[in-house]
Amino acid sequence: MSVRLEALPLDGACLVHTTAHHDERGAFTEIWQEYDLASAGLDVYHFVQDNWTRSKKNVLRGLHFQRHSPQGKLVTVVRGAIQDAIVDLRPESRTYRHAITVDLSETKSASLWVPKGFAHGYCVLSEEADVIYKCTAVYDRKDEGGVRWDDPAFGIEWKVASPILSVRDAGWELL
Repeated sequence: MSVRLEALPLDGACLVHTTAHHDERGAFTEIWQEYDLASAGLDVYHFVQDNWTRSKKNVLRGLHFQRHSPQGKLVTVVRGAIQDAIVDLRPESRTYRHAITVDLSETKSASLWVPKGFAHGYCVLSEEADVIYKCTAVYDRKDEGGVRWDDPAFGIEWKVASPILSVRDAGWELL
């Protein structure tokens, strides 16, 4: 596996670039390999849960976080395209309350590393998207928190004008 880390403007967040191998049969990519990520300089985390979502165009999920058992996430799009948003919610961080977005797609051999203590969400840009993310802590519904996807404090410029939201995501408060 060939890995290159691209630092992002938020402390600890990065894109993890891998190499896709294509031939007449299709493509193959290693998304995560502990030794190569450690060698590239990313602290190797113990992943305990994998999640998979399939969403339709204009669906916006988030912004979610875990209050007491925060999750680090390695987010990969295996079909379609999304705009992914992360917000640093760690009060001790120099990038506290800052947000960024990155576009991820099945054609881009990159995953997004979301450190523990960040809120995370995304909107679907393609007709449908399948997203897989590895988590460093088990999801606990009682520990879940969220902030409004359109909180002006973060200045996120979403690429979806009228997102499709769950009742829960529509009800989150401003930070």
